[in-house]
Amino acid sequence: MRRVVITGIGALTPIGNGIEKFREGLFKGLSGAGIITHFDISEFKVQFACELKNFDPEQYLDHKEWRKLDPFARYAMATTIEAMKNSGIDTEKIDLTRAGVIWGSGIGGFATIEEEITKDVRRAADPKFSPFLIPKLIPDIVPGHISIKYGFQGINYATVAACASASMAITNSFDYIRMGKADIMVSGGSEAAVTRTSIGGFSSMKALSTRNDDPGTASRPFDLDRDGFVLGEGSATLVLEEYEHAVRRGAKIYAEIAGAAMSGDAYHITAPHPEGAGAALVMKNALLDAGLNLEQMEYINVHGTSTPLGDVAEISAIQKVFGEHAYNLNISSTKSMTGHLLGAAGAVEAIACIIALQDGIIPPTINHFTDDPKIDPKLNLTFWKPQERNITCAMSNTFGFGGHNSSIVFKKFK
Repeated sequence: MRRVVITGIGALTPIGNGIEKFREGLFKGLSGAGIITHFDISEFKVQFACELKNFDPEQYLDHKEWRKLDPFARYAMATTIEAMKNSGIDTEKIDLTRAGVIWGSGIGGFATIEEEITKDVRRAADPKFSPFLIPKLIPDIVPGHISIKYGFQGINYATVAACASASMAITNSFDYIRMGKADIMVSGGSEAAVTRTSIGGFSSMKALSTRNDDPGTASRPFDLDRDGFVLGEGSATLVLEEYEHAVRRGAKIYAEIAGAAMSGDAYHITAPHPEGAGAALVMKNALLDAGLNLEQMEYINVHGTSTPLGDVAEISAIQKVFGEHAYNLNISSTKSMTGHLLGAAGAVEAIACIIALQDGIIPPTINHFTDDPKIDPKLNLTFWKPQERNITCAMSNTFGFGGHNSSIVFKKFK
């Protein structure tokens, strides 16, 4: 099958807007968490999240365009504009019928749904809805907008797989290119779920950390006292391209996708399999797909959400798959900094892997205070500080409610 490379990247995250600021935030070990500013949180049990800072949609789109978009779509367009600019693709010089878009979002236009329902309740005697309600809320509207902007007439749809949505979008894009059904695919994920309903719902199911007194240290993967994840928002875009196609146009190549896999836990709607069976299966199959030996893997950017069950299950799965080699791995959870971006997580963390491959620096897991006796202390979980390591292979794991699992293997381009 054909080789697939990354020729463009864009990011909008709670620790930095744009690729360079995101890279800087990763290596500084910044926390993106703080008290929520999007709405009045005074009556909420959980009062913090990882929000974007100083995002101005008019840096990317004019007012007439962005007002028709839910925030999750605004974020997506912002990162796609950055990624396409980085890619150097001239749309007048490519076959637009072989360029497509697959985008991931776990929830879609949450803010729009909440706003319109709230308005309707207030004027129940005279219901009025925005004509943009439906096109603003549906998750598949993002690939529609991207294709319209760039004239891409190829494969075009959205993936919805909870927190694995973006990773599955990238995996699908990878498969279509290597099978010869496309030359260029824009892929990634976005989420804008820091809303009253979302915070209330995740809090009610006891999924979120409740450290209102210290938000900056609330996302603490692998720590004994972790008490849930911190909700984040943002977007990331990757431009995937067939290798020969990229070479012919003289593209800068950021990394290569070597392999990918997906699996299902078949266990519980929200809890991971306690022994990490689905996670182990997807990592094993991703390595097989990439044609790599266990010993060739050097870094895993784990799902690592800071939940009591999830972190232990994922570490257990890693040790099952890699055996003694697990002690040679760098492992880190960048969610300790960005929070959990739900359907966008896989795209943001894929770019964290690409940055690690490019720079030879492993981003850290911050906020570690107390070892958990259930987690092997001999593992290198890259606590607190980035570590220099000239790696050639990295894996990104994302797992979602419903038991959806995805692993993608990236290689340093040579």
